[in-house]
Amino acid sequence: MSDTAEDSLWKASDERIAASAITALMQSLSRTYGAPETDENAFHQWTIDHADLFWRFLWDDCEVIGEPGSRVVDKANQMPGASWFPEAQINYAENLLRPRPNTETTIVFRREEGHIQNMTFGQLIADVSRCAKVLCAAGVSKGDRVVAYMPNCPETLIAMLAAASLGAVFSSASPDFGVRGVLDRFGQIEPKVLIATNGYVYNGKTHGRRTEIEEIMRGLPSLTQTLVVSFVDDPDGTFQIEGVSDWTDRLAYYEPAPLTFRRVPFNHPLFIMFSSGTTGAPKCIVHGHGGTLLQHLKEHRYHLDIRAKDRMFYFTTCGWMMWNWLVSGLALKATVCLFDGSPSYPSITSLFDYVNDAQISFFGTSAKFIEALKNGGAKPGWSHGLESLRTIASTGSPLSPDSFDYVHTNIKADVHLASIAGGTDIVGCFVTGNPRLPVRRGEIQGPALAMDVAVFDSKGGRLRGTPGELVCVNTFPSMPAGFWKDEDGSRYHAAYFEKFENVWAHGDWAEQSTHNGFIIHGRSDATLNPGGVRIGTAEIYRVVEGCDDVTDALVVGQDWQDDVRVILFVVMTEGATFSEALIADLKERVRKECSPRHTPAKVLAVTDIPRTRSGKISELAVRDVIHGRPIKNTEALANPHTLDQYKDRPELSD
Repeated sequence: MSDTAEDSLWKASDERIAASAITALMQSLSRTYGAPETDENAFHQWTIDHADLFWRFLWDDCEVIGEPGSRVVDKANQMPGASWFPEAQINYAENLLRPRPNTETTIVFRREEGHIQNMTFGQLIADVSRCAKVLCAAGVSKGDRVVAYMPNCPETLIAMLAAASLGAVFSSASPDFGVRGVLDRFGQIEPKVLIATNGYVYNGKTHGRRTEIEEIMRGLPSLTQTLVVSFVDDPDGTFQIEGVSDWTDRLAYYEPAPLTFRRVPFNHPLFIMFSSGTTGAPKCIVHGHGGTLLQHLKEHRYHLDIRAKDRMFYFTTCGWMMWNWLVSGLALKATVCLFDGSPSYPSITSLFDYVNDAQISFFGTSAKFIEALKNGGAKPGWSHGLESLRTIASTGSPLSPDSFDYVHTNIKADVHLASIAGGTDIVGCFVTGNPRLPVRRGEIQGPALAMDVAVFDSKGGRLRGTPGELVCVNTFPSMPAGFWKDEDGSRYHAAYFEKFENVWAHGDWAEQSTHNGFIIHGRSDATLNPGGVRIGTAEIYRVVEGCDDVTDALVVGQDWQDDVRVILFVVMTEGATFSEALIADLKERVRKECSPRHTPAKVLAVTDIPRTRSGKISELAVRDVIHGRPIKNTEALANPHTLDQYKDRPELSD
């Protein structure tokens, strides 16, 4: 992409740049260590070359609570294998619940129908204290797992903070996941406590969860306690299930007491998050207390200029890493704004009612939602004013150049539009915003501080202006602590480090511009990315295999309207008929057993599936074919002629 004036849509005023935290950081590091003070690219390179100084300085600058120890990093050049802050003792929840006035609004929660609930810091502390006592009574201690099958509501956040305060490990899934999708995840980590919702509301419709809770409990024999939050009216009688306790009743049994926090090693497990591949159950990615906290503090404070008392919102469910990212805003004493339901109910601009009502200053969403606003002709800036709004962040899928224009024309002209990208794998961003830099159409502003992000060709050479593999060449604190029950680290190594030795290969197809910006073109591997949530084909295959009329299948993601949609190709069993009824049945099976995001947008019939000579399904070849790209390695296929069936399918053009 050319570096021309017309590509620049926005640049912060001199006053705003001067007041930003990243400017103060550059000045401080210049005074202390001689880092470049005014050249962003040179400063970024300094943070890579002196990553140990940078991360240790960040600890103090962000007033992290805990003991950092004398060593910043061991085996700094080994990936995987580097160990950050190996002597540190820290607790993530202690840093999120750092003292502030008890009467200060700390959590704002809005449901899709418009009901708003405010929670003060005093109320939050009291409920976290009660919940911690409930968990202790259920036998939860350091290292035990607590899981939530919950909407994005205050109770989920309270449960996470309580678990983290004890040194327990937290994991969550959205209540629109089906039973199989939940058990594929939680079944691997053997939780002691399940916190679930009796139902959820989406797009004006209530969905009860009684049957799902019963099946999940049967599938998790490790449970000692199940708590259910009464989130909707309970026509199904959820609280009549044997072994289920009411959340409110259990917490009310205990009086709040001053919170204590169990400090743990820097890399002690905090979150288990899930990212699926093309085979097997979802990967259980373990993230530690210290790396998660430092990564989020860096991104929130310096890259997105979030400040104490800011109102911070991101549209997310509890099945997406952006929930974990959002709630870390408490560590900066920001007010975290939660939302549950459809972002377009009762109207496409309802979230902007929330911006005005809650005086939100940071608004995070997906590229897909911005595209929906644009296609719907919405002009939120004209109808809502949005005076409080300072920053809009977009992630999930690449934000198109037209959507950049749309935001500045129809939402707010003087707003920092920060397109960001990273993933569950690092619980943060590789490339992100920078309030000191101009915003250019269709482009992410630059790499995250202290991360040597690059684009490689197939031989490991750096590229500029040409698409290739998005990689990170140096180590950083929020690299996973590992995968759950991956004792020898082989699965972890295979996921990120097989393509290039000692380099993190993220699986994104990207391009680095001449002025150090980034354009993400999509996935370079077979992982699906609908709406920005990374899911694996293996989960869909397991469902489709249960259909007697289908003998084989292949799933790919198709780039579509600035997002990705799931396409399912099926080979019919001899004698079976491909019909609209079969299509509807397959979609419903996937929706029910996995989640709405897994559900194919299109189901198409083929007579054969392309496979490698070793018998593996070649999803990447099919994905290239349906996007009109050349196939790189047809000689690796046992049956390359089958690709003709996937080429120029008219069903994929609408």
